[in-house]
Amino acid sequence: MNLAAIDIGGSSIKFATWEDGRLQKVHALPTPDNLADFYQLLDGEVAKIKAESQVSGVAISSPGAVNKRSGVIEGASALPYIHNFPIVPKLEELFGLPVSIENDANCAALAELAAGAGKNNSSLAFLVIGTGVGGAIIFNRQIWHGAHLYGGEFGYQTTAQAGMTLSQAASPVQMAERYSRESGHEASGKEVYDLAKEGDQLALKERNRSIKALAEAIYNLQHGFDPEKIIIGGAISNNPDLLTLLNEEISRIRQEVGIATVKPELAVCEYRGEANLRGCVYDFEQEHGEK
Repeated sequence: MNLAAIDIGGSSIKFATWEDGRLQKVHALPTPDNLADFYQLLDGEVAKIKAESQVSGVAISSPGAVNKRSGVIEGASALPYIHNFPIVPKLEELFGLPVSIENDANCAALAELAAGAGKNNSSLAFLVIGTGVGGAIIFNRQIWHGAHLYGGEFGYQTTAQAGMTLSQAASPVQMAERYSRESGHEASGKEVYDLAKEGDQLALKERNRSIKALAEAIYNLQHGFDPEKIIIGGAISNNPDLLTLLNEEISRIRQEVGIATVKPELAVCEYRGEANLRGCVYDFEQEHGEK
């Protein structure tokens, strides 16, 4: 099945052709600031893809909570003009092709399920850690959206740390903001991790706070959902010490609980820049049938 694949982002939109089982001609263009220009851009790029390849449909990754039944992107994002109306039928009319849309974090998870760190699993939890903490739940190789489309919104969980949510406690971006505010020196999340390794006590405190919150969430997720594997994505997954730090903290939690518990199987994501494009293709194939 050949497809046009689109990854809608707040600042740029990626386009590609899925042909012969791989992404081709990947390119990005600036995201328009209004719906009319958005339609014009997508229509023009899909027309170019159709002229060069016999595509069967258009697969889209998008921010927001995608309601598969209504074809509406609910919730909110940096692109308010794509929300809260039936956008799927409008795009199908525009392109003259079937369209599937899925949330971007769910698409990243589907990429790992299809051919990445979760390719041999049927149940997964996927955590995307960046400015906040988001993710996806996969059960029987299908996205679990939840009754209110909040499946995988792990960042809203509360933690034991001064009333912080998981996003506030575990995000490397917010960790860096706390360090910068308290130390008086600007630092990125990566720099805080590096400073912690060098023995900086404030950096060590903030890194440990982040790891502790994330490990507690993973432990709770394992014992609430019991997935075969938990995959971690986002820039934090580039940290070579991440899994070691998490496994050490999870071992401490298990010892503290003191009864037989499951040790989560952790992995970092294999796909990064093109994950959403790959995942939306897999979503289209699930929704419309692979041909």
